Amino acid sequence: MTTMSYPREMTWRQSPVAARPAHPVRDVASIAGRALRAVPRELETVIPPIFIALFFFVVNIGTLQRLTESHITGFDIKAFMLPTAILLGVTGVSRAGSLVLDIQNGYLDRLLLTPVRRLAILIGLMLADVAIACALMVPILGLALALGVRMESGPAGAVVFLLMGCAWSLAFAGFGYAIAMKTGNPAAVNSSFLLFFPFLFMTSSYVPRSQLTGWLGDVAGWNPVTYVLEGLRSLVTNGWQWAALGKAVLAVAMVAVVSMSLCLAALRGRTRHG
Repeated sequence: MTTMSYPREMTWRQSPVAARPAHPVRDVASIAGRALRAVPRELETVIPPIFIALFFFVVNIGTLQRLTESHITGFDIKAFMLPTAILLGVTGVSRAGSLVLDIQNGYLDRLLLTPVRRLAILIGLMLADVAIACALMVPILGLALALGVRMESGPAGAVVFLLMGCAWSLAFAGFGYAIAMKTGNPAAVNSSFLLFFPFLFMTSSYVPRSQLTGWLGDVAGWNPVTYVLEGLRSLVTNGWQWAALGKAVLAVAMVAVVSMSLCLAALRGRTRHG
């Protein structure tokens, strides 16, 4: 009698599939790349700042040149107004508005479910902001050079000038991201730029600080934008003045500490909520 053997039924235990975290640099690069790829589709967020900066730069020169240069010996209004135009162009330029859309359509919540590092989301967006700010400063600086402005600190000073403008843009962008993650409201994010106007106009944006009188002169002395402007102007008109540059770096750092603290607190709150 032949005994038939049947194959033993095999059971397979399915192991759970878990996503593995990528390298932190790859996380940052992925977030920054996505943000930069979206810029050509959202030119309405880039064109107005550069238009406003160039417009005020040209109009202010035409309005104030004869008045200022005839009363202040050796004064160059074009060189003086260049840093003001730079700050107008790069302040408030950030992907915070796009982050609000990601919050509203649920993309950020889905992203938070992945192994991507939470801080990499913020760093990636801010690196994209730095790239955009550098691109926005190039036409402003190019126009100034075409109008006869000379960078007394030379090519290296021009690089430091651009880097300082990017650093200020990044420091101020933290306020927009904090508002975006805290409120998820596009109108609130758009209004964050209004925070900059008191800082800009209650300072030496149009005349030297020595020409300011009364309470405006006192406010300008406490305004961090005053020292950012003076540091940028020193590179254009005087060359390497380390005291002015040091104060400018300190002013940017102080604003960055406040804005990034608010931003990181909002990110932690959003992460817990997610």
